[in-house]
Amino acid sequence: MLEIKVKYFEELTNNELYSLLQLRSEIFVVEQDCVYQDLDGKDEKAIHVLGLKNEKIVAYTRVFKPGDYFKEASIGRVVVAKNERQHKYGYVIMEASIEVIKNLFNETLIKISAQVYLKKFYTNLGFKKVGEDYLEDGIPHTAMIKE
Repeated sequence: MLEIKVKYFEELTNNELYSLLQLRSEIFVVEQDCVYQDLDGKDEKAIHVLGLKNEKIVAYTRVFKPGDYFKEASIGRVVVAKNERQHKYGYVIMEASIEVIKNLFNETLIKISAQVYLKKFYTNLGFKKVGEDYLEDGIPHTAMIKE
């Protein structure tokens, strides 16, 4: 069972911040072999959705209100620890993030920049591809919208 915690940047403990940055680095930099600037100055504006199992962060997203990242509300840095993916925590953390946007911003329109290989995953959550694919940090991405 995944425990969900939702926190503003200022509410994160040092240990939580370290753990979520470690998880992001483990997946986005090491596993995906992508050298990019993860610390992009946007974490302070984000709402952080933490998925904990046995008090350890194993899933994570960051959520933005409209205008803070895209014109629309958005979800990014979606990540699940490699050894926990068989539990479908990606769906759990995304559904929790969609609820955060509904509850905190009263929004249902959400835009994401999805890695192309995850298009089916996001389609299963109600997102639809818009526009052409593009490279972001050397990885094929596509814009997707959920209305």
